[in-house]
Amino acid sequence: MTQTPTAHTPTQEQARAQLTVPAQHPMVTVLGSGDSLLRVIEKAFPAADIHVRGNEISAVGESADVALISRVFDEMMLVLRTGQPMTEDAVERSIAMLKASDNGTSEGSETPAEVLTQNILSSRGRTIRPKTLNQKRYVDAIDKHTIVFGIGPAGTGKTYLAMAKAVQALQSKQVNRIILTRPAVEAGERLGFLPGTLYEKIDPYLRPLYDALHDMLDPDSIPKLMAAGTIEVAPLAYMRGRAQPRFTNVLTPDGWRPIGDLAVGDLVIGSNGEPTPVLGVYPQGEKDIYRLTAQDGSWTLCCGEHLWTVRTRDDKRRDKPWRVLETQEMIGNLRAAHARRYELPMLTAPVCLPERQVPMDPYALGLLLGDGCLTGSTTPSFATEDPELVAALESALPGVAVRHRGGPNYALNRVKAVGDVVTLENPVTGILRRLDLLGSRSHTKFIPDDYLQNSAGVRLAVLQGLLDSDGGPVVQRDRTCRIQYTTTSIMLRDDVIALVQSLGGVAYTRRRPAEGREPSRVNGRDVAYRHDAHVIDIRLPEGVEPFRLARKRDKYHAAGGGGRPMRFIDSIEPAGREECVCIQVAAEDSLYVTQDHLLTHNTLNDAFIILDEAQNTSPEQMKMFLTRLGFDSKIVITGDVTQVDLPNGTKSGLRQVQEILEGVEDVHFSRLTSHDVVRHKLVGRIVDAYEKYDSKNGTENGSHPGRGRTGAKGTKGK
Repeated sequence: MTQTPTAHTPTQEQARAQLTVPAQHPMVTVLGSGDSLLRVIEKAFPAADIHVRGNEISAVGESADVALISRVFDEMMLVLRTGQPMTEDAVERSIAMLKASDNGTSEGSETPAEVLTQNILSSRGRTIRPKTLNQKRYVDAIDKHTIVFGIGPAGTGKTYLAMAKAVQALQSKQVNRIILTRPAVEAGERLGFLPGTLYEKIDPYLRPLYDALHDMLDPDSIPKLMAAGTIEVAPLAYMRGRAQPRFTNVLTPDGWRPIGDLAVGDLVIGSNGEPTPVLGVYPQGEKDIYRLTAQDGSWTLCCGEHLWTVRTRDDKRRDKPWRVLETQEMIGNLRAAHARRYELPMLTAPVCLPERQVPMDPYALGLLLGDGCLTGSTTPSFATEDPELVAALESALPGVAVRHRGGPNYALNRVKAVGDVVTLENPVTGILRRLDLLGSRSHTKFIPDDYLQNSAGVRLAVLQGLLDSDGGPVVQRDRTCRIQYTTTSIMLRDDVIALVQSLGGVAYTRRRPAEGREPSRVNGRDVAYRHDAHVIDIRLPEGVEPFRLARKRDKYHAAGGGGRPMRFIDSIEPAGREECVCIQVAAEDSLYVTQDHLLTHNTLNDAFIILDEAQNTSPEQMKMFLTRLGFDSKIVITGDVTQVDLPNGTKSGLRQVQEILEGVEDVHFSRLTSHDVVRHKLVGRIVDAYEKYDSKNGTENGSHPGRGRTGAKGTKGK
């Protein structure tokens, strides 16, 4: 539209502007049916004269008004060129945006056309887009920030636009799942007193979120997405329920500790074997518990909502990322054509523990635990037919000479120094006494804690000594080579399994009963087996060398090594009810090591999470929710601080969080007003009327400070 000055008066300047509408745009699209759009513009600028002749539109009036009218029509034409129709509401909002921009009350340089043509999601023949400037800035903030608060009155599109961005992120594979939640406090009701099952209790309360989903997705696909865990809708109280019993062990740099004893700032071991700090600890109360068991016999306890990182055979074949499923989602779905369906992740590196000083070389200790005589009734001895092991043992034990006594037997004698006049204790005997190993027999041997809870190098050296002396590679036709170790000691069996698991491997054990076994022949006579044998089949990850003995090492590598250690979920069974706790860790993948070196987590990664009606969260609930944020996730929190339904005396977490997080990097607060209401126009007027009333009477949300929401006694619902 071109603008030219007209006649002048001492108080005002008259101007004239003219616009030619291109032929491809029928005038009805510009003026509206029955000139409805034109009347909206005339009503907004009563002092100006607007005339239409053919495809020419002219405006005469004060210079400022004519300039704004010209810009309104220019913006309308930009919108119409995109194929989007103009509505009376859109014209009104365009005028309001332009006036705010001229008055300097609007920050930024967004134009009405930019606001009205920003498409978020197209579904089922309709397109979802912002309708006001604040809505556009809210949507833009969701793109730019990890945590966004949308605060404003009802009808401003806070939740609806957030839902559209969530669906957009899921469809574009920016996230793997959508989680929608609300605090379950409304109208004085508690879910526990409502009739029906948990699902039936939750469903009516969360119906607004379901309705928004149905507007944006194919209704037939929603049940499938929810069944697969891609979309989760649950009250806030159930969001944090990823928990384990308080007595469940978690691995820390100082050894195993019950999860219930952990505090914020403590260190636990992550999937890369490195320590990672605990960011949050949340007591969960008593919950139903399940025992999750892997096919190698490892197991742990958790609640039904506890999260597991898993993948299927198809996921692996198609190079898909690992998925996150709740325990209860996998129950009854653990097999695929008789094969175990869900693979669990393994440690990507050996567990990193602080190195401790030990009294004996760890490799030498492993050799003696494998084939040494530690009874203490005679000089310590060692049995082997490998001279290589004799040399290695002697070099690892200073002050000790390994002397051949006949056959495979060797004595470990103290080397006497010149001038010795008294009998001194054998160094090996003294060390075994300090380690509480002196007097142990084949069925009572164990690995001392100072070796089990030591650096990866020490742990591996002990395992190598055990395997070189009393284990070995087992070659299988057309398969990779497994490692086998046999012991009659239950304690040593468990310690060897712990060593293997801490190095990133898996160990399967089976028992060979002594009863009924053919006696062995020793020196021409039968010797009966007095103790059951425990056979351990081991697979270690590539890069972890199980043998130092050359003949075993060469055989192992000639057979192709041990292959890739794998763990699959074998069973999930009810295990009663227990007091539980959940933790959040700072590891990038949110995994931590729990009992039997299983990897699990309870933080929400790769998710778009929406907390609706956040004004009804307590400060504690708000903190819990925010600290559940996982990597590559986004959180949008919506609420109206004038509609708090919390019990009297409880502060709204949404009000408090504004004081705490305002100005924190990557956290954004979008505040919408009555001007952003996109429902019936009367809703905006009602909001303004209530704000005016509260301001005049010194009330907050309709109640006087210090009084109850419904009466002077502070009681609610009476």
